[in-house]
Amino acid sequence: MKKNLLFAIIVSALLMILAACSSKSEEGSTGTASESSGPTTIEFWYGLGSEADLKMKEIIDGFNKSQDEVIVKAVPQASYSETYQKLQAAIAAKDAPGLFITGSSSLVDLASKSALAPLNKYASEDSIYDKEDFLDVFIDAAYIGDELYALPAYGSTQVMYFRKDIYEQAGMDPKEVFASWENVAEASKKLQAQGVVEYGHLPMWGSGNLIDIALSNGGEIISEDGKEVLIDSDAWVDAWEFIRKQIHEEKTMKVNSGGQGWEYWYKTIDEVLAGKAAGYTGSSGDKGDLDFTVIDSIPQPGLNGNAAAPTVGALFMAVPAVNSDEEIAAAYKFMSYFSSSEVNVDWAEHIGYIPVRESAMEVPEYAAFIEENPYAGIPYKQALTGSPDFVDPTGGKIVDAISIAADKVELQNVSVEEALKEAKKVAQEALDELN
Repeated sequence: MKKNLLFAIIVSALLMILAACSSKSEEGSTGTASESSGPTTIEFWYGLGSEADLKMKEIIDGFNKSQDEVIVKAVPQASYSETYQKLQAAIAAKDAPGLFITGSSSLVDLASKSALAPLNKYASEDSIYDKEDFLDVFIDAAYIGDELYALPAYGSTQVMYFRKDIYEQAGMDPKEVFASWENVAEASKKLQAQGVVEYGHLPMWGSGNLIDIALSNGGEIISEDGKEVLIDSDAWVDAWEFIRKQIHEEKTMKVNSGGQGWEYWYKTIDEVLAGKAAGYTGSSGDKGDLDFTVIDSIPQPGLNGNAAAPTVGALFMAVPAVNSDEEIAAAYKFMSYFSSSEVNVDWAEHIGYIPVRESAMEVPEYAAFIEENPYAGIPYKQALTGSPDFVDPTGGKIVDAISIAADKVELQNVSVEEALKEAKKVAQEALDELN
């Protein structure tokens, strides 16, 4: 009898321990929680800084308060590239965030590795998802074949920002100044000669500006059949030589580089706000950091009589495939919320990124805002005629080669022909391996 009682006590104790361990395991999960234990909690990784980070957290807070099924936790990173680097390691370790923001090339690379969760099922059940309402330049890149792998979060393109008071005092019409890159360079010389500024215009460090000016000089990155890299063409050489000469010989322009995260970016903005330079080429998302009582913006111009064709791309919200079904569903719920017209225009109005839906422009509050603040509509206007963001078929090797060449030209004053010829060789080898 005593043995039976002792056995019953031991079994009871073991059951209690197992129950406690199970409960603790559920509580410690970084992903989902069971229906009985509350909402699904997910992490959201993004590489936004300054005002954009604050606004994103505000939107996340609004989403969390709007329903009781999902809790999104903001996890800011230093930059988009850092987000992508950490993400790859997290996916390999099967400890990925619930969702993240990335660019089109990274999106394609991850999808090709089956690292992203397909979203067709969730979109088909989403009452506000409407493919036709998204701008083609954004939504087309979210599909790989017939499968949807992301939702466009916001569009981005680089526009010209300038000190309207400086140009006004100098008696220059910004519409004429920014009608061509040649005019920008000439105006920069005149402003320097007047002692008004140290530099006329500041290109933003990196390959982005140089790619844009090459495309706006009639250049292409790869051939239509996808077999030849074209970055050493006359159109590219002439465009990059134009910028190299302004930086290193004429010294009308300057590039700020280095630092942690977005440090170089904000240094460029600060120099314009301080009046050291008359303007700069920067992201549509810079609007939250600018003072439009003295700043205005205008689309990028063309070069050598060519039509302007700067790149227009989207940043996408996507979900790692290693996550559970509950996490994926939770992530999609927030993605859908963010891409709705009302939330998207709230983001666009405060930060300056391009709304991803056509219907966003019909939201009365946003339409009124654009009418009162014409500068806010410039990125959207440029998005309608710009070049789609280049999706690197080699998984980034072509873009990396261009970036290395850009640093050589902008920072080291290496011959444009030499830098682009070397970049073409590396990029072509990568493309040939693919084909």
